[in-house]
Parts: sequence; structure tokens; C-alpha cells
Amino acid sequence: MQKQARPEFDISPERLIGLVVFGLAAIFVINVLVSGMYSVAAHEQAVVLRFGKYVRTVGPGLHFKAPWIDQRFIVDQGERTLRLPHAHEDAAFYSQNMPTNMDEQEDKLILTGDLYAAVVEWNVFWRVVEPKDYLINFNGDDGEVAKVIVAVSRSVMHRAVGDYSAEELLTGKREEITKIALEQLSARLADFGSGIAITDLQMQRVTPPDKVKPAFDDVNASIQQRDQLVNEAYRERNQLVPTAEAQRDRLIREAEGYASRELAEAQGEISALLSKYESYKLAPEVTRNRMYIEMMEKVLAQSGPKIILDGKSNSPLPLLNLSPGSPLPASSAIPPLR
Repeated sequence: MQKQARPEFDISPERLIGLVVFGLAAIFVINVLVSGMYSVAAHEQAVVLRFGKYVRTVGPGLHFKAPWIDQRFIVDQGERTLRLPHAHEDAAFYSQNMPTNMDEQEDKLILTGDLYAAVVEWNVFWRVVEPKDYLINFNGDDGEVAKVIVAVSRSVMHRAVGDYSAEELLTGKREEITKIALEQLSARLADFGSGIAITDLQMQRVTPPDKVKPAFDDVNASIQQRDQLVNEAYRERNQLVPTAEAQRDRLIREAEGYASRELAEAQGEISALLSKYESYKLAPEVTRNRMYIEMMEKVLAQSGPKIILDGKSNSPLPLLNLSPGSPLPASSAIPPLR
């Protein structure tokens, strides 16, 4: 039997070159798409650099960049936390730079305004707000940023705590100190152009050193006793003040009533004198005699028993004169018998 011949594919050189070119073009396009397209998550932003220079910052979504020319750097804008005075991320850095004879607690001591020392620990919360500055100034390295935050935060906290006494630090001034430290830390980092923002600062632990803790406990006990006495004094004051105020108001009302009565009497006397003066102007002699008689009535009414003598009589006793030849007074004549 005669074998059937296999069909042969006859491809011309021109067609082969076209297929090769098409394949290379497809690979190039795929490579361009793969290397040029990128996505940004909701909590991220991307910084695009062209030949090392800043071009733009893009937000979440699918984006495209020029391949082999542009570089994109994804910056996480989520919140980070550092526990200070030693950041956990920089434990190795501080272990290398801390003197070997220095205790860890001693390195956490902060000098207060009254020359005492306290162990202070706090948390710093931060996030990236300007990806461009963050990338250019810190190369997008969280470790470098942590070192800067630790150094600046320690300086700011030492300054803030140094303006207050140990008692204020351990009692009621912690929130005020925290607020001052937060404001100063944010301002210093803004001056550096770091591109990060401090979202919060929380003072976690404030304790006296172990060596002086018994003395601090005694101080706290005395402070509590003082506060108790102050509260008792305020409570007694709150009980006594209303009573004193009520008594004060009563005395004021009595004084006002007395003043009103005295004023009314004075005004009445003035009116009476004025009326007498008007009467005196109309009849001076009559008014003078009347005033004299009225005054004599008042005086004589308070002088007790009175004996009225005749000024023409020679004897203080009203006896009948029985001497011979003396006339009988008309007033002493014996009345006729009836």
C-alpha cells in the first residue's frame, strides 16, 4: 500500500516575523500594564516620583504610572503607637546607647520643678498626614520617625514636667501637663516638616522611684489627711455661712427699719417745727406764749409735787392775820351762814 503524505505547513518568513513582532508587542503591553498599574488601599496614599523628583500624590483606588520612569511609594496613614520614654521599636538602639551601669528605671526619671524625681511613662499616637514630606524627609522609614518622636517627646516631657512640683505631677495636674506636652510636641514636629501629626498623648504611669517610694507614700498620706481636713473645713463652712448670712440679713433689715423710723420721726419733727415757725411768723407774741406754756407743762409734769406761793405774801404759810385793826382780806371773809 502507498503511504499518504503528511501535510506540511508552509510559513513564509514575512509571516513568521509578524508573529514574532506580535508576540513581543503583547509581552511588552502586558509588562507595561503589570508594571504601570497599581492599587492604593483606603487607609493609604501613594507618592509618585519621576527620576527621583516628586510628581503627585494619589489617594485610594486603581492608578497608572509610567513604567521604568515613575516610582510609586505606598504610605500607610493608619495610626501608630509609641510607648515612651523608650519606644519598643527602638529597644536595640537604646540598649546600645544607654550606659551599662544605668538602671532602666533611672533612665525614666524626670526632674520636677521642686527638684524631686518621678518615673514617668507615656504613649504617643501618630499618623502620616503629608505623605510627600514623610517620604522625602524620612524615606518612609517608620524607624527613623520613631527615633525623632522619641527624642523630641522626651525633651518636651522633661520641659513640661520641670515646670510643676512633684505633688502636682502625682495628683491633679497630670492632664494639664499632658496637654502642654502634646501641644509642644506637635509644634516641634511641624517645624521639622516631618509630614506626621500627633493625634494623642496619654500619660500612662507616674510613680516615685523605688528608693524613695516609702517617703512618697508618707507624703501622699499627709496629702490625703490634709485634703480630708480641708473638706471637713469646707463642710463646716457651708453649714455656718448660711446661718451667718441669715443673721446678717436680719440685722440689715432691722437696721433699715430703725433708720426708716428715725427718718420718719425726724421728718415729723421738722414738719412740726416748720409749722410752728409759720405760726410764729403770723403771731409772734401769741406763739411765744403758747410755746412757753407748753414747755412749762412738760417740765412741771415731770417735776413731782409742787407748791405754788403768792409772790406778794410775806409768809410762806397762808394764815389768817388776827392782829387788832388789821382788815380782813376779801378772799378770807367768812361767808355768811345759811
